[in-house]
Amino acid sequence: MHISVRKDPGALMRHIIHVRDHLVPTDMDVAAGGEGSGPDPHDLYDSSLGACKALTVLWYARRKNLPLQDIEVTVSRDASQERQGIYRLNTTLRLGGDLTDAQRQELLNVAAKCPVHKLMTSVTTEISTALGDEPPGTEVAP
Repeated sequence: MHISVRKDPGALMRHIIHVRDHLVPTDMDVAAGGEGSGPDPHDLYDSSLGACKALTVLWYARRKNLPLQDIEVTVSRDASQERQGIYRLNTTLRLGGDLTDAQRQELLNVAAKCPVHKLMTSVTTEISTALGDEPPGTEVAP
């Protein structure tokens, strides 16, 4: 898997994230020097958790033939202690469909096991950063 992030030449801070055949803008808020034309990196990080929970719950419900008709996951962030090493994300699931209380609880339990939740809470992520050989836009085509 390869993801590329390139500056949008017509913008102050906006970059375009290239993931497979998808383009996703990212930018900073106006107060931070951007134009607010896309989610910032923290928004994308937080969104990945909400998306993973929603997709995991829907996949599980379909697999188990549970009558889940709709799902909404909201994510709220408390970054007030981020510099002290604590970053809090609170998620809320709203489930639509003729679900019993037991089924609703089952889906809540499944949401807590989504891969991104596990990645954020129980995996050590190792990151390396290196300089590439050529500046952007100077790559030689094969």
